[in-house]
Amino acid sequence: MRLPILILASALIASPVIAQDRVAASEAELARIVEGRTMGKPVDCINLRDIRSSEIVPNIGIVYRMNNGTLMVNRPAGGTIADRDDILVTRTIGTRLCRIDIVTLVDRNSQMFSGSLSLDDFVPYSRLPRKVN
Repeated sequence: MRLPILILASALIASPVIAQDRVAASEAELARIVEGRTMGKPVDCINLRDIRSSEIVPNIGIVYRMNNGTLMVNRPAGGTIADRDDILVTRTIGTRLCRIDIVTLVDRNSQMFSGSLSLDDFVPYSRLPRKVN
C-alpha cells in the first residue's frame, strides 16, 4: 500500500519540475528562432495578407513569419497551451488578426477540437541591419 502512495507523491513533486523544464526548453527554442533580430514595439493587429506562415512554439506561443521577413511573436493571454500537433484555426472579421481574436486548436491526428487561445499583443522581431565595411 505504501509503494503506490510513494509513487504518486513523487510524481506530484516531480510534475512542476518537468513543466518548468518544458517551458525552459521552449523559451530556448524561441530564442533560437529570433536570434540575430531586434525586438520592436508590440502591435495590436497584423494584416492577414502579410502572413507567410505560422509556427507553434509549445508552451509559449505562436510565431508568425511575415512576407517582409519580420517575425511576429504572440504569447496568448489565456486558453489551452498549444503544441506541435495542433492546427490553428482562426476566424476573423475583416482582413486583420488582432489581439482580441480567438484561435481554435484542432488536433492534427484526430481532427477533433483540442482547445482555444486568446491572442495577445504581436511583438515584432526584425533582422539587424548588416554592417558595411
